[in-house]
Amino acid sequence: MERYKEEFIEFMVESGVLRFGDFTLKSGRKSPFFMNAGLYVTGSQLRRLAGYYAQAIRHTYGLDFDVLFGPAYKGIPLAVAAAMAISELYGKEVHYTSNRKEEKDHGDAGILLGSPLHDGDRVVIIEDVTTSGKSIRETYPILKAQADVSVTGLMVSLDRCEKGTGEKGAMEEIRDTFGFPASAIVSMREVMEYLDGREIGGKVLIGPEEKKALEEYYARYGA
Repeated sequence: MERYKEEFIEFMVESGVLRFGDFTLKSGRKSPFFMNAGLYVTGSQLRRLAGYYAQAIRHTYGLDFDVLFGPAYKGIPLAVAAAMAISELYGKEVHYTSNRKEEKDHGDAGILLGSPLHDGDRVVIIEDVTTSGKSIRETYPILKAQADVSVTGLMVSLDRCEKGTGEKGAMEEIRDTFGFPASAIVSMREVMEYLDGREIGGKVLIGPEEKKALEEYYARYGA
């Protein structure tokens, strides 16, 4: 596993973003872990997070693209921060844009925030986490309605490695449905492998009990 991935796993834990326990997800699934990117709330946390996104995007897709698109609402700060990180780390200027939940009919009218989209733009979509792929199904038509853009790929921070709407994994469904690749800074499989029996902050996060709960969860919902 690349070192930046190991650092990112530790960063999620230290920031309280990745937790283990008993959680009910928006989908209704009972999960033994929960990831909440909304808990990245300080400038230093966002700076580090953006750096990990930048490294993962460069490693996976390269830097030959024009726009980072962050779906509202959590994708907005991710797109802004990652565009800054790509500029700082690699000297590459990319634009950012996001959608509004409701279209604005005055002033800076329209449904987009940030840079306008143009025909031919190459776009990387950036999100926090993908469970079922529902958010992409909602935002992709909005993106394509603005201009004839091509999507280089999707980058999320954590791939939960779960089934989407059918038997396939959510990330695989996105690739099959929309025709662009989907990737993550880390997958939950990588997280489980790295944290198994490892002590962070004086605590073992995945011991025998947690490992059993994770294995049972993935036996039911795993891709």
